[in-house]
Amino acid sequence: MSRIKPTDVQKALKGVSYPADRDELVERARSNGADESLVDQISDLDRDSFEGPDEVNNALFRQS
Repeated sequence: MSRIKPTDVQKALKGVSYPADRDELVERARSNGADESLVDQISDLDRDSFEGPDEVNNALFRQS
């Protein structure tokens, strides 16, 4: 998968209200026009729920 940057994640998830589940994050990323590889990486996260953007970043960059 392509390397993502924290700024890509911020743009993709702009407007998310936390806590949020993985499906909400995927939908928001798509609606914000995120690259499909980033959407796929969010979809493949092991966790179902996230309390905030730091948890999303930790999960994404741990698997990258």
